[in-house]
Amino acid sequence: MEIYLIRHTKPKIEEGICYGQLDIDLAETQNIEIENILSKLPLNIDFVYSSPLKRCKILAENITSKVLFDERLMELNFGDWEGKKWDDIDQNKLNNWMNDYVNIKVENGESYLDLFDRAQSFWNEKIVNSNDNFNKIAIVSHAGFIRAILSFIQNSKLEDSFQIILDYGNISKITIQNKSTEINNINE
Repeated sequence: MEIYLIRHTKPKIEEGICYGQLDIDLAETQNIEIENILSKLPLNIDFVYSSPLKRCKILAENITSKVLFDERLMELNFGDWEGKKWDDIDQNKLNNWMNDYVNIKVENGESYLDLFDRAQSFWNEKIVNSNDNFNKIAIVSHAGFIRAILSFIQNSKLEDSFQIILDYGNISKITIQNKSTEINNINE
């Protein structure tokens, strides 16, 4: 099985704004970015799973009409911080969270461990224990979700997952064959 983990294209939002699950539009470059992503994918994607947020939904629907939207694929919920400038967030709370973002929940939001649990739940249900006979699927999501999945697959520490560079439109290809898993970056 081939699985293509795809980060959404660039959102249309001012620099320095916290926007985990905030549903925002895409930048004016979206069509060029989508064409670039499509040129790197095989033509015969069987199915797409996608975050329901607009920045993922538009890309997913350009890949195929066979799309299932799943809220578990959404970005980290930043709760009370959503839509605020990072500089306007209480710096004590922000620093406390930055020191242990894996375990500390943002007020009315979630921790990175919560996101990891969502990602693991999705992966086990839709990939590991699925009865579907898909050969090639795409998962259109967000950097946080993709890092969590890659950490899960590689059995690495969540604290280390932010070393994984995921630009907008990044594609990671996961090949699962005979209980062996291989991960490649196909952005070149």
